[in-house]
Amino acid sequence: MNIQQVTLGKTGPTVSRIGLGAMGMSGVYGPSDDAESIATIHAAIDAGVNLIDTGDFYGMGHNEMLIGRALRDRSRDDVQLSVKFGALRSPDNGWGGFDGRPEAVKNFLAYTLTRLGVDHIDIYRPARLDPAVPIEDTVGAIAEMVQAGYVRHIGLSELGSETIRRAAAVHPIADLQIEYALVSRGIEADILPTARELGIGITAYGVLSRGLLSDSVSSASTFAADDFRAHSPRFQGDNLARNLTLVDTLGTIAKERGVTVAQLAIAWVLAQGDDIVPVIGARKVVRLHETVAALDIHLTADELATIESAVPPDAVAGDRYAEAQMAMLDSER
Repeated sequence: MNIQQVTLGKTGPTVSRIGLGAMGMSGVYGPSDDAESIATIHAAIDAGVNLIDTGDFYGMGHNEMLIGRALRDRSRDDVQLSVKFGALRSPDNGWGGFDGRPEAVKNFLAYTLTRLGVDHIDIYRPARLDPAVPIEDTVGAIAEMVQAGYVRHIGLSELGSETIRRAAAVHPIADLQIEYALVSRGIEADILPTARELGIGITAYGVLSRGLLSDSVSSASTFAADDFRAHSPRFQGDNLARNLTLVDTLGTIAKERGVTVAQLAIAWVLAQGDDIVPVIGARKVVRLHETVAALDIHLTADELATIESAVPPDAVAGDRYAEAQMAMLDSER
């Protein structure tokens, strides 16, 4: 398949029109299989998907080591590696905040390069804002790593417009990684216009709302304690029931179009602009193929209006994160 490529923002790398998010390959949504995960990464590269996104804290380094194994027999030039850093973890799988100090930036990067087995990262970004460290200091430290050749481009994640402007004043920013989906449209009011004004691309995660906008979740679904969705408001009780009615409505539209709900949700995000690159968390080859096929779906203005009428911006029940995690998002302030 000949996948379209776009420049990420005004200054970023050339990436495939869709990216592969690897987080789910490290147990965030329940058990995963390393062999199947590696096969999925290979299938993505073979299909022309060159943007692979990870975080050094996914599985406490497991995700980076997994990707490193997958890339051993592939050319480094075939992939653009996007890495988030800064989240602090504990042995009991807990979270301990974020560290954006300049000395921490260099420390995190050193471990990431080793785990991935590469000599540079294509896009390096703080996972969240460290409230104790000015964003200028964090971005400035990454800029030093750009000058040293260890990083090619700087990205951001889940930041509000004011913080984005401050970061961009220090160094050109390739992209902002942030949740954006048919049921998560908060960026449209201010953050997306700011990014476009500054020439910053958007890498959209949560496009399928953690599987909600697919055929993988039902009213009978149960989630293990270590599954993110066990603690997500959108997957709890009445919220889940209400949200599944939205999925049923989308299912009717998708069936008429001859596509899956997931493909329809991906196509909707793709239709919002070439400066928005969906990063989809496929962890099986069959899901990767479903994802890539969404690139062939071109929605008309009437179809987009029908979808948005069926699922208005305020229709989803429950926040996208639990309350404690929402409080950590600069983008939600």
